[in-house]
Amino acid sequence: MPASVQQIVLKVHSRCNLSCTYCYVYESVDQTWKRQPFTFRPATLQRIAERIHEYLSEHRPPALSVVLHGGEPLLAGHDGIAATLAAIRAAAPDGTRLRFGIQSNGILLDDRFLDLFHEYGVRVGVSLDGGRDAHDRHRTFAGGAGSYDRTAAALRTLAEPRHRAIYSGLLCTIDVRNDPVGVYEDLLRFDPPAIDLLLPHGNWTNPPPRPPGAPSYAEWLIAIFDRWYDAPVARTRIRLFESMMYRMLGDASPTESVGGDQAGVVVIETDGSYEQTDSLRTTEDGAAATGLSVDTASLAELAARLDVPSPLAGKCLSCPVLRVCGGGLRAHRWSDGSFTHPSAYCDDLYAIIRHVEQRVAADLGVRV
Repeated sequence: MPASVQQIVLKVHSRCNLSCTYCYVYESVDQTWKRQPFTFRPATLQRIAERIHEYLSEHRPPALSVVLHGGEPLLAGHDGIAATLAAIRAAAPDGTRLRFGIQSNGILLDDRFLDLFHEYGVRVGVSLDGGRDAHDRHRTFAGGAGSYDRTAAALRTLAEPRHRAIYSGLLCTIDVRNDPVGVYEDLLRFDPPAIDLLLPHGNWTNPPPRPPGAPSYAEWLIAIFDRWYDAPVARTRIRLFESMMYRMLGDASPTESVGGDQAGVVVIETDGSYEQTDSLRTTEDGAAATGLSVDTASLAELAARLDVPSPLAGKCLSCPVLRVCGGGLRAHRWSDGSFTHPSAYCDDLYAIIRHVEQRVAADLGVRV
């Protein structure tokens, strides 16, 4: 089967206007971001567009997802974002549907950006960790001031009916010190179409935080799952839980954190270098690097190298929930120079998956 590219993550700006304490780009062991130019040079953007055109013309996929990322992508400015979107759209041959997205902290979101996103059909995801106290615990400016008010103002605008078509949802990084149901209710205040709950990136070498006296990650997630699952009318999608249920029913997972390594994702840095998923930055310096760039390799050549699943631990191969978790996120399996270990969240994944299985099985009238 030929290698396929399903999603391209474009790092349109390599710096950020926040200084989040848990940031896996700037606050982890990998510091290669310091060598990246702030934004694409015109020649780099042109070469990226040529590589996309080359791939789409040869392989003719019906659709391609292109996500603008960073750093904070809006720091690239209105003209920089517009130039990127125009170049990528021009690169797509007739018959290929481009699905544009952007992940932002929302602070710089304004009417001009929103008009641009409507023009290109860019769906906007915003990072929000809950209410003011939960959000400002980690997501601060360099001087220590919280960012909640600025992000909330942007979200109130994005949630207006006129912008509903480009509002993709919220990304919440979990802190188990925050009340889980309180966080969930605070996120719902912005009427998101979907919520992504992100386990803070950690592994056996750099373990995830487990504050004394706080619930486990499984307990935290179970509290939200039960509130979400028991709601008489679903107000929003929670992709982590949906992904678990998809896998339980034998379908594919749409998220990287459930179901094993996600194939077909290509990251392109501001200097045009190809990289693997950002979460690998939490393992060792340079772990995400491929040694290839838009100047040296095609997208198909890169995908052929990346679409090789990493081996799983023996413990995982005999685990009854492997079919759902897939071993967990690869970065979370890191220890002693290898990914052949269970996830640092192994016990949490087992507990939450078993809980979801039992709830779903009870409704379906089957035994697990």
